[in-house]
Amino acid sequence: MTRLTDPQFADRVRASFALQNAMTLIQASLPVVNHGSTEIHVPHWSGIEQQHGFVHGGVVGMIADSAAGYAAMSMVPEGASVLTVEYKMNLLAPADGEKLIARGKVVRPGRTLIVTQAEVFAVKDGQEILCALMQQTIMVMHGKSEKT
Repeated sequence: MTRLTDPQFADRVRASFALQNAMTLIQASLPVVNHGSTEIHVPHWSGIEQQHGFVHGGVVGMIADSAAGYAAMSMVPEGASVLTVEYKMNLLAPADGEKLIARGKVVRPGRTLIVTQAEVFAVKDGQEILCALMQQTIMVMHGKSEKT
């Protein structure tokens, strides 16, 4: 892993997460913030289901994108922010369980581009079932702060 560029990275990541109204809308939380990795949790509730009762794939994509994006943000210097350039996701199994956990991590940090991955698990009866894999490219925006 690369050197720690901002000792306050976790506070910045949590503050940014709090600005995401979309995460509030789906009742997501950010219980884990480490240098180079994060976790987002979402309870399974009727407001995020598709027609078969599974969590909608769009919601799975949202939390994968944000978990990996925040993993990237944890590694950029203070005063920089991040933005997704692209991602590719494979849905491997229905998102069916009591909650979803998206685990994002940095694969290759860089000054301009950061490559990340996320795995999304459906937790059912205490068992984690891998339901999605995502690979992502993040653009580092130096000198670009987030809205407040």
